[in-house]
Amino acid sequence: MTVTDVTVATENRPWRGVLVATALPLDDDLSVNHDKFAEHCAWLVANGCDGVVPNGSLGEYQVLTPEERAKVVETAVAAIGGERVMPGVAAYGSAESRRWAEQARDAGCRAVMLLPPNAYRADERSVLAHYAEVAKAGLPIVAYNNPIDTKVDLVPELLAKLHGEGYVQGVKEFSGDVRRAYRLAELAPELDLLIGADDVLLELAIAGAKGWVAGYPNALPKASVELYQAAVEGDLTTALPLYRQLHPLLRWDSKVEFVQAIKLSMDIAGRHGGPVRPPRVPLLPEQEAAVRAATEKTLAAGLA
Repeated sequence: MTVTDVTVATENRPWRGVLVATALPLDDDLSVNHDKFAEHCAWLVANGCDGVVPNGSLGEYQVLTPEERAKVVETAVAAIGGERVMPGVAAYGSAESRRWAEQARDAGCRAVMLLPPNAYRADERSVLAHYAEVAKAGLPIVAYNNPIDTKVDLVPELLAKLHGEGYVQGVKEFSGDVRRAYRLAELAPELDLLIGADDVLLELAIAGAKGWVAGYPNALPKASVELYQAAVEGDLTTALPLYRQLHPLLRWDSKVEFVQAIKLSMDIAGRHGGPVRPPRVPLLPEQEAAVRAATEKTLAAGLA
């Protein structure tokens, strides 16, 4: 694929490439530092990332006020342009998710990311109805499969139905089951698979992923982009050693304390992560020590 082909593909499918699920910089009083967030979005793009995914779980959307949540999207769009911003629009109700998708559309975004219903263990009919409702906003939807947190599993057969109905164009796959990549490619070859967990990046890239909704580029964008590009190109000589170096950090993306860990790494790397809002609590001393040691080792290796 030529550079021109990649550019055209990204323009038509803005969810392709490295999209950073942005951590949200908070000050000591737990207020959102929108200036720091705007600077962070611009810094990520300047360091090779293709765009950002604000208002995801890493962005602590569940504990934002509606005003804060809307301003986060507007801030990102103002900083890097709507074509590079794919907000999370998850909510307990389909109508609310649709309103957030409409807000993203009106702000200038060109796609959104949507969890299935997550207030209860929804059945297949409810999942289909949910995505159908949010699709009425008129923006392409990337589904977010996170059965660990939502208790709703978007298995390949269900994703194929969602895609066949025109409700979703891609999926952020966070189940950790890399075997699904091959089944999904058989059932819905036009549905874009996006890497959804940092610690299975190499495995899903080899399996044909078209993008990465990423956590650790918040702290280490250049090394993360280098790893992703080598992985999708099948350059294992470059990718495998780098993956081994980064994996002690990447695996925190799949832990309960992923927000705290990534924010701590950001702070150590000279960014502004800051604290987290309740009910999240700070890392335990041994957790902080592990993240700090892994981050400092990575920085010492020149992988900032």
